[in-house]
Amino acid sequence: MDPNPNFLNISYLKTGNKRQQKAYQVLNDSAILEKLNHYNPILVGTIPINVDIESSDLDIICYVKDNEEFVSTLKIHFQNEKGFVITKNSVFNSIKTNFFIEDFEIEIFGQNILIQEQNAYRHMLIEHKLLLENGEKFRLKVIELKKQGFKTEPAFAKLLGLEGDAYEQLLKLDAYL
Repeated sequence: MDPNPNFLNISYLKTGNKRQQKAYQVLNDSAILEKLNHYNPILVGTIPINVDIESSDLDIICYVKDNEEFVSTLKIHFQNEKGFVITKNSVFNSIKTNFFIEDFEIEIFGQNILIQEQNAYRHMLIEHKLLLENGEKFRLKVIELKKQGFKTEPAFAKLLGLEGDAYEQLLKLDAYL
């Protein structure tokens, strides 16, 4: 694993494992990031940091100032994709869409928060640092817990012995890493 990948540019996927290379090909062939360019899209989640499992999706976060414009963009570009659905969350003032391209479920999340300040991006950076610090056995244990049904952040929290809300506890680690 590259110790310092530039997660803001998916080119690091080209030299990754087979699934990362496939993700790179799907993202390029479908031009998803280009279609969302106005929203500063970033691929986040388990695939960039190599703790994905067979069912892991491609998570893309976006900086969205106008939800209705974003919904319109999503419909224009992706409504004909298999399984296309849009979900609005009024608590987080966010928009999420899911659909399938080839072997991947794509999840696009938009929120009026700069992408590098969104929790999904922050979690990924923290998890990447933890993987580098704790090594291959730790990475394989995360994957094993995910195969048992754990979400990523709870899997990390369990292995690290963190109590309480896994998502919040991981964010607190940022100050120490």
